[in-house]
Amino acid sequence: MDNPIKIAVDAMGGENSPKKIIKGIEIHSSISKNIFYNIFGNKNIIAPIIRETNINKNFYSITHTENFIKDEDSPLAAAKKGRDTSMWLSIESLKKMESDAIVSAGNTGALFVIAKLNLNMIEKIDKPALSALWPNKIGMNIVLDLGANIECSEKNLIDFSLMGAALHKSLFENEDSKVALLNIGSEEMKGNNIIKNTYQKLNENKNPLFEFKGYIEGNHIMDGDVNVIVTDGFTGNIALKTAEGTANFITSELKYAFNSSFIGKISGLLNISNLKKFKKKLDPRLYNGAILLGLDKPVIKSHGSTDEIGFANSLKVCEKIIKGSLIDKIKKNII
Repeated sequence: MDNPIKIAVDAMGGENSPKKIIKGIEIHSSISKNIFYNIFGNKNIIAPIIRETNINKNFYSITHTENFIKDEDSPLAAAKKGRDTSMWLSIESLKKMESDAIVSAGNTGALFVIAKLNLNMIEKIDKPALSALWPNKIGMNIVLDLGANIECSEKNLIDFSLMGAALHKSLFENEDSKVALLNIGSEEMKGNNIIKNTYQKLNENKNPLFEFKGYIEGNHIMDGDVNVIVTDGFTGNIALKTAEGTANFITSELKYAFNSSFIGKISGLLNISNLKKFKKKLDPRLYNGAILLGLDKPVIKSHGSTDEIGFANSLKVCEKIIKGSLIDKIKKNII
């Protein structure tokens, strides 16, 4: 292979691992070329699974370790667990320049702590931010921070705007990045002092990477008028969980409505095509792959409960941000 993209994969993190991880690699490798997977985990478990797949043996390596981070481990306990865990070794491979990015479906807090212990922050970035894809009416939003920082300064929110726009540009290179601050109103004087001061600075200091569109309220997140939404981790996490809960509620209620009576079943059959489109639009697996922005190497967090399809999508996100030169975009545009 000519200069393949090398993705480090923590094979032991999350539910139903390593089986779903290996199956996710199989799906991703069938649609993406010139990718090499550095897999970290228990070879005695992984090898029999991988032999049952169509993954080319020239496109992966397995680094054996029987130690791994459990979902119930605290971040501190995980960091103390040793440097031979699958998560630590996969992140360390970035530090050693053996991989270009890392994907893990394991313990989120542990991933953040171990990543910060092994990797450097991008110069002039004070705090990392957790970002993710979020569907809107016409495409996709990048939303950050989603929980890495409970409290944020004006500098942090400005940095998040830049990093979110850089991520958006890496994933959707043909779209213009439009940034908005999540707030309790759209008027200029709404919000706390940090939000208002951030608004003023973003409005006065234009960045070539994005267009600043002012404030956005929670009920307009999915309108599609902006595509990078910035907030602190406390607010962002609540907004994300609320959206996920609402989506699950709507889909479950629709399913019940179309299965609870004869007329409902007939209506469901008549609208099956539209229902499939609706279900696909709200399928969280298609948006799987949160990115920890601010570190000098790409760190991608797959949802722990996702299946192989979701994990394959997190690998696709990883591939896109490497090809889109995410880290370089941030470095070139940081103030």
